[in-house]
Amino acid sequence: MESKFDAITLEIYWSRLIAITDEAATTLLRTAFSPIIRESNDFATCLMNVRGETIAESSCGIPTFSGLLGRACRSMLERFPLETWKDGDCIFTNDPWIATGHLPDIAVIVPVFHNGKLVAFSGTAAHTPDIGGSVGSGNSEIYEEGVFIPPLHLYKAGVRNEEMLELFLKNVRKPDLMLGDIEAQITANRVCQIRTSDFLSDTGLDDLVDLSHEIQLMSERSIRDCISALPDGTYTSLTSLDGFDGIATKIKCSVTVNGGSILIDYSGTSPQVSRAINCTMNYTQAYSIYPLICLLDSRSRRNDGSYRPITVTAPEGCILNARYPAPVAARHISGHVLSCAIYQALAGILPDMVLADSGGAPAMRALIAGQDVNGESFSIILFASAGMGASARADGLSTTAFPTNSGAGSIEILEATAPLLFKRKEFRSNSGGAGKYRGGLGQTIEIENYSGQPAKVVIVGDRESNPAQGILGGGAGALASAEISGIGSVRLKSSAILTSGSSITFNFAGGGGYGDPNERNLVAVNKDLELGLVTEDAAKEQYGLKTNIENKQ
Repeated sequence: MESKFDAITLEIYWSRLIAITDEAATTLLRTAFSPIIRESNDFATCLMNVRGETIAESSCGIPTFSGLLGRACRSMLERFPLETWKDGDCIFTNDPWIATGHLPDIAVIVPVFHNGKLVAFSGTAAHTPDIGGSVGSGNSEIYEEGVFIPPLHLYKAGVRNEEMLELFLKNVRKPDLMLGDIEAQITANRVCQIRTSDFLSDTGLDDLVDLSHEIQLMSERSIRDCISALPDGTYTSLTSLDGFDGIATKIKCSVTVNGGSILIDYSGTSPQVSRAINCTMNYTQAYSIYPLICLLDSRSRRNDGSYRPITVTAPEGCILNARYPAPVAARHISGHVLSCAIYQALAGILPDMVLADSGGAPAMRALIAGQDVNGESFSIILFASAGMGASARADGLSTTAFPTNSGAGSIEILEATAPLLFKRKEFRSNSGGAGKYRGGLGQTIEIENYSGQPAKVVIVGDRESNPAQGILGGGAGALASAEISGIGSVRLKSSAILTSGSSITFNFAGGGGYGDPNERNLVAVNKDLELGLVTEDAAKEQYGLKTNIENKQ
C-alpha cells in the first residue's frame, strides 16, 4: 500500500506530534504539587488514536508508562464504547490490572475532539503522593494498599463528579497534594487536546487515522528489521531475588527469536506470594519490552507499532502475572529485574550489546513520614539510584537509574518539605562489580531526623542477599543495606522508627562488571584509585595488578 505522506511531510508531522506530548509533559511538571512528579519525573504523557494505540509518546518521564497508557485506554474502551465518549469527558483509574501496576499510579484518559469528531485520546499517568492504605511491601491483599479506583468518570461532559471525588479524597493522607496532582494531569491532557486540534487545523487533516497508521508502521518495521538480524533460537536465564520472609523468588526467562518477532516467556517463574512484590501482566509486559527496545532499536521513536513484534507471556498465578486480589504495591521489586533476566539470556548472541545487571534493578525506595514540633505532618519518598551494569564498551554508569529513569530530585527541595537533614550523599567505594569494565557505583545516603518527634521509615528494596550479577566473566556488584544509628542494620523490606536526632544510612547496590577482571587496563585501575572509586586493597584483590603506589616503591 502506497504511503499517503512523503518522507519529509511524515517527519515534520511526527515531530510535531511528539512536541505536543512533550508540551503536555512540561505542563504536568510545572503544575504538579508533589515532588514525586516535579522532582523525580514519575509520570508519562502520550497521544493515542481512536483505537487506544499510542501514536506519540513524551520524551521525558517514565518510558514504560507510555506503553501502559495505551493498554489502559483500550481497557477503558471495552467498558465505555467509542460512541459514548463526549467532549469534556475525563476517565481515570488506578486499577493495577488495567493501568500501571499498583495503586499509587493514576492514569487519566480524555477524548480529543476536532470539529465535533472524536479523533484521538490523550493520556497521562503519574505517581501520587499517597493513596491511603498501608505503605510498604508487607501487605497480603490489594485491599490493604489503598483506594482502588475502577475506570470512572472524573468529569462527564465537563462536569466534575464532586461526590466521587470527595469520597476518594477522604481516604488519602494528602488530599490537597492529591487533588493538585490530579488537576495537573487533567491540565496536561487539556494541552494535548488543544494542540492536537490545532495540528489538524494547520495540516488540513480530518483525523489521525492515516497518519497514525504510517507512523506505527514505520516503528514496527524498524524493530522487526533489528530482530530479523538476530539468529533464530531460544535463549534462557534464571535470576534470583531476595523475595520476602526469607523465601527467595526466581525469575525464569526464555527469549525465542523467530524471524522478525520475539517471544519472551516466564514459565517456571516463582508463584505469586502473599506480599506486595507481585506484578500484574501489564507491568511485566512494559518492563520486558522497554529494555529489549533499548537493546535492539534505541534510536527509533516509540509508539504502539514498536511493541507489536514482541509478545510477553507469563503463567497466571506466578509472581509476574498475579491474580486479583494479590498485593502489588512493591511490584517494581520483581518487575525492574526483568531487564537483567533478558540481557543475561541474550548475552551469548549479543555479547557486544547487553549490559551486566544493574544494582537499581530493582530500585530501593524509602518513605520517611512523621510530624514536626508544630504537629504538621510530613512525608517524603526517597528516589535515589544505584549503579548500572557495565557493557562491552565502558564502565557502568554510577548512581544512574535503569530500567526505570525516575530521578533523585533535589535534596534542597526534600529538606525544605520535611524536617530532615541529608548528612551524606556520596559514591560508595568498591561497590561496582570487577571486570574488564567495572560496574557502576552505588551511593551512600545518610539522613537525620531533627523533627523533635519520632518518624516512621518504610523501606522497600532488594539485593540484600542477591547482588547484581556480572556478565561474561564480570564480578557481582556490592549488596545493598541500611542501618539506623544506635540500632544497627535494618532489613530492606521493613518498617522502623527513626527517633529525633538519629540517622538512617542507605547503601545502594553497585552494578555488575563486564568481562574478565584480568583484562582491565592498568590505567583505568589507577584512575579509579585516584578518584576514590576503589580502594588499594580492593584493586589488588579484584584485579591482581600493581598500583601506582607499588610501582613507585
